[in-house]
Amino acid sequence: MEATRQAITRKLKRAGKVWLRIFPDIPVTAKPLEVRMGKGKGNVSHWVCKVGGGTVLFEIDGVSKKAAQVAFRTGSAKLPVKTSMID
Repeated sequence: MEATRQAITRKLKRAGKVWLRIFPDIPVTAKPLEVRMGKGKGNVSHWVCKVGGGTVLFEIDGVSKKAAQVAFRTGSAKLPVKTSMID
């Protein structure tokens, strides 16, 4: 999500405002490689969020529709899912 946000912001050349509509609030833990079983839970490896179909991921305001389309096209290349733009 962060790579997508950065790509959108850079494509817009810092014009307009970009909102992230989802937030990664679920911690995923992992133990280091080659560690024996037991000894408790591992440290937080990364954060995730569950996103269902039809969820709005990003919102842009203050730029033209054409600029928003170009920015979203660039940002969608960073995501592993199929995306579409809505008005």
